[in-house]
Amino acid sequence: MLDRLSRNVPLRPLTTLKAGGDAELFFASRSVDEIAEVALRAQQTNLHVTTLGSGSNVLPSDDGVAGLVLYNQAANILVDGDGEVTADTGCWFQDLFLATAQAGLHGLEFAVGIPGTLGGALVSNAGAYRSNVSDHLTEIEIVFEGERRWVDPEFMQFSYRDSILRRQEPPQCVMLRTRFRLPKADAKGIYDEAREYQRQRISKQPAPASAGSFFKNVYDQGLADSLDDLPDPLKEAGVVPSGYLIEAVGLRGFKYAGAMIANRHANFIVNSGGAKASAIRQLAEYAKRAVRERFGVELEEEVLYLGDWSGFRTERIPD
Repeated sequence: MLDRLSRNVPLRPLTTLKAGGDAELFFASRSVDEIAEVALRAQQTNLHVTTLGSGSNVLPSDDGVAGLVLYNQAANILVDGDGEVTADTGCWFQDLFLATAQAGLHGLEFAVGIPGTLGGALVSNAGAYRSNVSDHLTEIEIVFEGERRWVDPEFMQFSYRDSILRRQEPPQCVMLRTRFRLPKADAKGIYDEAREYQRQRISKQPAPASAGSFFKNVYDQGLADSLDDLPDPLKEAGVVPSGYLIEAVGLRGFKYAGAMIANRHANFIVNSGGAKASAIRQLAEYAKRAVRERFGVELEEEVLYLGDWSGFRTERIPD
């Protein structure tokens, strides 16, 4: 099977930001068993593995990604009559919602319109509208420490837009399949809720190449209380959207070297024309600095920086 490994494969076409360098080694598979076998071999030989799904929510370095990039296209979804759902982590998150909705199961409506795979959603504990992918999760099948096994959700150490796989030095763990248990609900209510979420996304999110929301929202009650025009529900929850802060410092529509903070939603950085990964990150750092200087809070990326960024240095962008 390892004879199917490719070398120096460009990752730019496989990412939604259309930026980044090459994978040193690359393996694509639509089979969970193949992915497990390759992951086991890699762990046994101490070969570093980076799993890639839809390429959203990530930004590979221009200098590339060392080791093996495992391109996960395993997308089987099985829904049984009692509400248990088994899904490969390479399936599209929206496809998982559709499969569960067709079975009259409630809980994944927020996934409609999210441009990513289930695996990526799990890494960042994706969510919206007061829901998270971890809410109804019961088990995850993984390859970890040279063994393939099922583990409880606690293994992932989920928190707001975070998991153990987002840490600075995450464990070498490849997720294969998941199990959810979802409650039954009225089909019309499920689809009506999903359509409303989709309508809101279409009205807010930009069309050009982006990674989705670039920064996590800020949880700071004092800051929320100090902002006169922040909507009352957000004030009460102590939540300040990152897009609100970036817009407040005047950066909506700001451009740098082919990267741009979106006009439609300031928490989206888009590749508006051939931007390198380094330019996109420079613009992100510029937004972070502007928000820090104005509001005294540090924005934290939702987007994961993949590969070798050791040569990256923050530059001063002209105002």
